Amino acid sequence: MEITEVRIKLMDDPHERLQGFCSITFDGCFVIRDLKIIQGTKGSFVAMPSRKLTDRCPKCNMKNHLRAMCCNQCGTHLQEDRAIKDDDGRAKLYADIAHPINSQCRDMIQRSVLQSYEEELVRAQANNYICRYDDYGEENYAALAEGYEEEPAKVTIHREGDKSHRIEPAATSQPNPPHHESSDTSPKEGAATSNERKTFSDDGFGAGVL
Repeated sequence: MEITEVRIKLMDDPHERLQGFCSITFDGCFVIRDLKIIQGTKGSFVAMPSRKLTDRCPKCNMKNHLRAMCCNQCGTHLQEDRAIKDDDGRAKLYADIAHPINSQCRDMIQRSVLQSYEEELVRAQANNYICRYDDYGEENYAALAEGYEEEPAKVTIHREGDKSHRIEPAATSQPNPPHHESSDTSPKEGAATSNERKTFSDDGFGAGVL
């Protein structure tokens, strides 16, 4: 068996323990994705793709992760310390999906992946660098659903003595509230009339307070 290709996806923050993801191809015909390159206390190592282990709620039979304190289906409180412990006393919360079964294979994969990782770090310095790792668009931003619009950012006036400055937070996306027409056209008690609101917004004072 031979590793014929390794593709690396570098992480944006070099200070995080997770340094990158990778996929490896064996003999040009079999691919394993989502191996992780992690910074450990003794250097970088390769973690195999894994899944979270679960157990079932005794009340409703729903599956929950072993760290769940309550059932996601019925809300029943579950015992916190439910995971099986390994020889070092650590809770076993994940199970590898694909993994080598001997140290020789593990060493071969780790050497190949870490070498490709170092080479990818060098390639990433180029201006025309393009990552070859296919993440199927998972890093793209989703389009807003129909009926959602970008609301204008609210502006707050902050005053300190004779000086003042505007604080403009980033706009957030919120659904448009439904419009309900009312037959009662009389102004509510304490509510500003249209002329009063216009005057209030024209001079800019207190914008974003109401």
